[in-house]
Amino acid sequence: MLEIPVIRWGKTYESLDKAEVVHFETGEKLADIHQANGGLVKMDMRKAKKAREALRQIDIHQLVEMCSKAGDLYLHAELPIGNGTQTPEQFCKIQSASTGLPENMCAANMHKIAFVLKNMGEILDALTRGLPLEILQKGYGKEDRGVMVSYQATSDVLGLVLPSNSPGVHTLWLPCIPMQIGLVLKPGSSEPWTPYRMASAYIEAGIPKEAISLYPGPHEVGSAVTELCNRVMIFGGQATVDQYAGNPNVQVHGPGFSKILLGDDVVDQWEKYLDLMVDSVYINGGRSCINASAIYASRHTEEIAEAIAQRLAKVEPTAMNDPQAQLAAFTNPDVAQAMNEQIEDGLKETGVTEVTAKYRQADRLEKHERHAFLRPTVVHCSDPSATLAKAEYMFPFVAVVPCPQEKMIKTIGQTLVCTALTENEQWSAELLDARNIDRLNIGEIKTVQLNWLQPHEGNIVDFLYRNRAFQNEPPAAH
Repeated sequence: MLEIPVIRWGKTYESLDKAEVVHFETGEKLADIHQANGGLVKMDMRKAKKAREALRQIDIHQLVEMCSKAGDLYLHAELPIGNGTQTPEQFCKIQSASTGLPENMCAANMHKIAFVLKNMGEILDALTRGLPLEILQKGYGKEDRGVMVSYQATSDVLGLVLPSNSPGVHTLWLPCIPMQIGLVLKPGSSEPWTPYRMASAYIEAGIPKEAISLYPGPHEVGSAVTELCNRVMIFGGQATVDQYAGNPNVQVHGPGFSKILLGDDVVDQWEKYLDLMVDSVYINGGRSCINASAIYASRHTEEIAEAIAQRLAKVEPTAMNDPQAQLAAFTNPDVAQAMNEQIEDGLKETGVTEVTAKYRQADRLEKHERHAFLRPTVVHCSDPSATLAKAEYMFPFVAVVPCPQEKMIKTIGQTLVCTALTENEQWSAELLDARNIDRLNIGEIKTVQLNWLQPHEGNIVDFLYRNRAFQNEPPAAH
């Protein structure tokens, strides 16, 4: 049986307290995960400075090369994990078995992570806006234009409270290691596989093991990581976002409420964008914060909803090893049932209609003893204030909403990714000024189509380093 220990600055630690990870369909035990506690994290954080010191012994450009090697290892190698090893195929199978994500999606997320690692030099160049990396390493230096600048690390380590829903989010913290910032990882309870495989790939590539800690455990561990690290990245729901709003030490990645807006100049040709809209809704099983949860247009909204519904109603639950699988399972059937009930309540509001209902061959909720599926759902909301017009769920769900173009920006609310289909330069300028939009795509770009050379949600370089004034007097001549 696979046993996965706590990792304390590169050293394994076996706890008397263990948690089982089980197969979501059968209940079969997949692994025992040793459990940390808040006190252990508190004790270890006294040595956090040594994590950064270990990384600073290696040239930053060499660390970038190690990341590239780690990317190849992560994607192709049989790597150590706990008391065993794991091939890429075994990794995808066990990750699917514990999270409900189809194996083909697990493999696709592996490729995303490997791509970021193998292109780390270009990504850092983009995120630092061309800053010579030696300046991050030394703390000061001259930019290409000859101006003296100084950058100071805001923390020796980045603490991470990681989710279990979509492995692709792990791409966000990968630049930490080449920036010589240590990692303190609290893995998701049902998805420890990605952080452990990432740590193993890093170490096999030559990254000092002293720079990485992994603390699987209960909620108190996440609370300890959040309290004790100077910089923390957390993944959670809207309640988590609200809890840490205004805390500059915590970067929260919550719901995306991503949207597609059709401008008045192109909306009469909406059929041209049907593939883009459908893919934005359902790729990666609709589990990502970058999946579109709403589509806004001034007209043709009922036709748009009908066309998307006809496409998505064909998507059915399949086996996790089906190479064409498009739906992820909910490993807790009660969660799926609660979501289904929320949707049913929302459909009772005036002007809200589910369009997929007449095209589906079965009910939205398919509930089994240990897991459940929710079939894709397209609703039409005649009023943007409708509950379902502002909803986001972890399966392919989208609301199509009529709204005048001049009111869209204000009406859509906070939006992680906005794809605006328009050639109207004036409206494009207004979209660029919209502070409620994080990532903005103007033109035929799917909401799920990321540019890795741009920050996903907040620039991690700005989060982990601060630019400060610095003057250096040359040594006196002798």
